[in-house]
Amino acid sequence: MRRIEDPRDFGRVAVALGGTSSEREVSLDSGACVLAALRARGVDAVPVDGIPALLEAALARRIDRVFNVLHGHRGGGEDGVLQGALEALGVPYTGSGVLASALSMDKIRSKQVWIALGLPTPRYVRHRAGGDVRAAVRGLGLPVVVKPANEGSSVGISRVFGEADLPAAVELAARYDGELLIEQLIVGGEYTVGILGAAALPSIRIVPAGGYYDYHAKYVSDDTQYICPGLQGEAEDALRALALRAFETLGCSGWGRVDVMRDEQGGNHLLEVNTAPGMTSHSLVPKAARQAGIGFEALCWRVLESSFRGEGA
Repeated sequence: MRRIEDPRDFGRVAVALGGTSSEREVSLDSGACVLAALRARGVDAVPVDGIPALLEAALARRIDRVFNVLHGHRGGGEDGVLQGALEALGVPYTGSGVLASALSMDKIRSKQVWIALGLPTPRYVRHRAGGDVRAAVRGLGLPVVVKPANEGSSVGISRVFGEADLPAAVELAARYDGELLIEQLIVGGEYTVGILGAAALPSIRIVPAGGYYDYHAKYVSDDTQYICPGLQGEAEDALRALALRAFETLGCSGWGRVDVMRDEQGGNHLLEVNTAPGMTSHSLVPKAARQAGIGFEALCWRVLESSFRGEGA
């Protein structure tokens, strides 16, 4: 990754935020934090809400590069669509490229890649509207997690312990576009590992007061505990190595976050990769970066440096 000393070298930076996905509000919060941090470092940064406005600014050559904190798909900037448009216009941007972004957004196809390479991930089935959900679940065995395959921020997720709860779980997940993922529920600890450049940051163990790390625990509650590093010694090294490998096998680059469940026997199970993670006061990558001695402003600067790939890096 190319290292930048002078903020003028970035040119005018569009902080892409908001958008029209289900994660709009989180993205607005992330964008406001990033915008303030970049400006504090002397970067000429401007907020741009949503993909149409961003592409208009790019076509008019009013911006030189993009710091992408749009979350989600279908109006979010995390599914490869925005990346492809910016590639076509020759505008540099932060984070992963077209294929890696699209692949990471689709939890089912991420799992297919990991399974093909022998990486651990919970057993699962794909579910389409009209399919026999009870038969699918019997093949996995209860309990399971039902969630949209293409959403983030814990949107549309249910934990199902009895067959009677399946219809409501499917109905909730089906409110969102795309296939449904029904996944074996791993009982154990919730962990996440931030990736910056080619290195894994210290892991974080997430201990929500309510038992599960849902939308409220992520973005509203102040009772969630974050233990960083989440593990010690060889266990921590192994978790970080697995997260980095999972990130790289999907072709991801620049920065991101890998979510993992650790079962009661100490086995790690990959859940998903986020290619444009949250950057709010509650967000996890900034917490891990602080543990590694990287403050929020420095983190934003380092992420912005990832936009220079292919520019003499």
